[in-house]
Amino acid sequence: MRDIHFHKMHGCGNDFIFIDNREAKVSVPEMAAWAELLCRRKTGIGADGLLFLDTTPEGREGDFIWHFYNADGSRAEMCGNASRCASWLAVNLGLAGRSMCFGTDAGLIHADVDVENMRSRVELTHPEGMVLHTPLEADGKTWDVHFVNTGVPHAVILCDDCDTVDVEHLGRLFRYHEHFAPRGTNVNFITVIGRDAIHVRTYERGVEGETLACGTGAAASTCIAHALGLTDCSVNVTTSGKELLGIELAGDSVFLSGAVARVFTGVIDPSQFSLLKF
Repeated sequence: MRDIHFHKMHGCGNDFIFIDNREAKVSVPEMAAWAELLCRRKTGIGADGLLFLDTTPEGREGDFIWHFYNADGSRAEMCGNASRCASWLAVNLGLAGRSMCFGTDAGLIHADVDVENMRSRVELTHPEGMVLHTPLEADGKTWDVHFVNTGVPHAVILCDDCDTVDVEHLGRLFRYHEHFAPRGTNVNFITVIGRDAIHVRTYERGVEGETLACGTGAAASTCIAHALGLTDCSVNVTTSGKELLGIELAGDSVFLSGAVARVFTGVIDPSQFSLLKF
């Protein structure tokens, strides 16, 4: 059983493992098990998600495709920060040029990469299904909850100071709320700082906890804040990790920009993770 090379990257603290599946050739039915084992913080590499980058199949568009799995092994349609990391890595691996598009379960994603400065800008899928002001009961009170899908579903709750929110507790309640059954939702707690700035903390479905950043959550929060008349079209989003993401709204389009980092590369011995079917 041969070794598999991987890349560990993060976008504003939202961290991922990437595998070039042109070489690894892991089959789709096996990928969920790889994600569960490799994403474990103490016994694996540790990450919020695992992505396999692969050649575009015949009949599909894009420079390449990805298979994205959350840390719990669930497959995800889309991830904003992962798309920024993937676009930078794709240039490095020769999968695409600096301007590219690639296939996700949510559709084609367009990206532009500043390779030298390790920054990328992606156009997310168009927001869908926005619903404002839904009263929901949780934790003994009624909350004013907003919703929009920015590639994956996001609930958004405005707070006077989201730094004081128990994101793990409240996020879990809304993530599994019957209103969002059966698939659940990501949950964002946001504080509007000004017309061009918001602070967001996100409980991510699939990770089942708060992450240091969530690109689609930053986009969803900006879409909701703008729809409520609280912000302009260009917003700086402070993440849980206190880094900045840029969101631009232009008609139906949403653009996400920010820094990426490749923190290390390494080699996986699949036999050490009981990945014996490989």
